[in-house]
Amino acid sequence: MEQKMQMFENRLTKVFRHISKLARRQNITCYRVYDDDIPEFPFSIEMYEDQVYIAEYNRRHGMDDDAHEAWLDTCLELISKILDVVPEKIWVKQRQRKENRKSQYEKLSLENHEMIVKEGGLQFRVNLSDYLDTGLFLDHRITRSMVKEEVKDKKVLNLFCYTGSFSVYAAAGGAAEVTSVDLSKTYLTWAEENMRLNGFDTTKHPFVHADVLQYLDTLKLNTFDLVIMDPPTFSNSKRMKDFLDIQRDHAELLNKVLLATKKDGVVYFSNNYRRFIMETEKINAAAIKDITNQTLPFDFQQKMIRKCYRLIK
Repeated sequence: MEQKMQMFENRLTKVFRHISKLARRQNITCYRVYDDDIPEFPFSIEMYEDQVYIAEYNRRHGMDDDAHEAWLDTCLELISKILDVVPEKIWVKQRQRKENRKSQYEKLSLENHEMIVKEGGLQFRVNLSDYLDTGLFLDHRITRSMVKEEVKDKKVLNLFCYTGSFSVYAAAGGAAEVTSVDLSKTYLTWAEENMRLNGFDTTKHPFVHADVLQYLDTLKLNTFDLVIMDPPTFSNSKRMKDFLDIQRDHAELLNKVLLATKKDGVVYFSNNYRRFIMETEKINAAAIKDITNQTLPFDFQQKMIRKCYRLIK
């Protein structure tokens, strides 16, 4: 075990040195440091300014609870030392929460920790304690900037908007109107807060609580200049009428989105399905371009499972 711990220490030291240098150079304060690089250390480790967010992936490790707790504490001490962050600023999420977690880090998962972070000159509220995701998907940093660059005076639709980071970027790019749609009231409220946080008038930018699959059928033809759609891979939320399977349903979804898009309008579409194959022949777009590599941030170069496309009607 000592040998493996040494491997983990060496790897984390090396990647942190490299990635933190790139982040400083680009003035980026929220970035991913490590993602499951060594299978025996199944963590995702992210910096949020002066705080560290760690998610432990649920994986069969063969340890009993006590041994696993001791191992995790050792890992966290190491992470604290290498990243030079005190334990009080480290937030741990286990993909499968154990009710009997007893360790020096126990209080971390009991405290609530929300903070405002900056990205691209904009502000976002993140929550490092209560959800499996923090509220800001760091892998779409470049995609958000691309959207911001091309929305001036345009009507924008953000589907499956989550906490509205794309919406904020679109408003910052001078969009005439940004409509944000999500099935979760929690996330929509969060998205509105993010908009207000950046000084945008939420009365000018509608927030719609709806099941996207049904909402698309209500849209008028040729309404939007730019649409962002970043759906879950699968969803069978009790509030959703239909079960969503992105591989099976993406062509139908995109065709409905394209109907609501003006001629020469743009659709950004991404998803996290590892084996996703775009069925281009079924999609009624003038052009479809795979921009996955173009939108890959420096801190996701080693491991990026999401796909990203730019469609033109």
